[in-house]
Amino acid sequence: MKKSKRVKKSNSWKIKQHRDQFFKKSKTLGYRSRASFKLIELNEKFRFIKKNSNLLDLGSSPGGWAQVAGKLITKGKVLSVDIKPMEPVKNVKFMKSDIFEKNIKDKILNFFAGKLDVIISDMAANTTGNRTLDSIRTNQLCLEVLNLSSNLLKTEGSLVTKLFMGEDFLEVKKLAKNLFKDVNFFKPESSRNESKETYLHCRILKTL
Repeated sequence: MKKSKRVKKSNSWKIKQHRDQFFKKSKTLGYRSRASFKLIELNEKFRFIKKNSNLLDLGSSPGGWAQVAGKLITKGKVLSVDIKPMEPVKNVKFMKSDIFEKNIKDKILNFFAGKLDVIISDMAANTTGNRTLDSIRTNQLCLEVLNLSSNLLKTEGSLVTKLFMGEDFLEVKKLAKNLFKDVNFFKPESSRNESKETYLHCRILKTL
């Protein structure tokens, strides 16, 4: 009985993926994941990636966001970082590492020879099956990315990072507004309707 339920659930997921216009479009255009369209939509709305941007891509594997950034940035640099491996992407340097390791900030700043124009993060905590816990854990990552960005971005820099709508949403919003002058929330059309994910776009660091 349990096996039958698992098979049914698996088949349901496959059907949903097959019908998903963004999933099919990603295969047609050669993107590694439907997530590519989330970054495309975010950039069309907020215009934070320029051809000469120095951009850090966090939680990059399998490389959907890296592919988009690598195409848009022709005169700057793109560095993708993940604890998981990632197949090479044209015009993108990959670093297999934990972004929260002690010496990682120095490695990033050395690669770019200074501070960054853009940080993007599609990181999410590994799912546990408990949606409330998953939201909390992913939003903790978002808080850490916010703090990291305050040390790595230029004053006029931009940050885009994933978060989940949940009970700690206000904590994320408060920190973002403490660090940045301009803070916006946006859910791309390519995010699934049933998903609690949204994206935070911040620009211009506040100076003390």
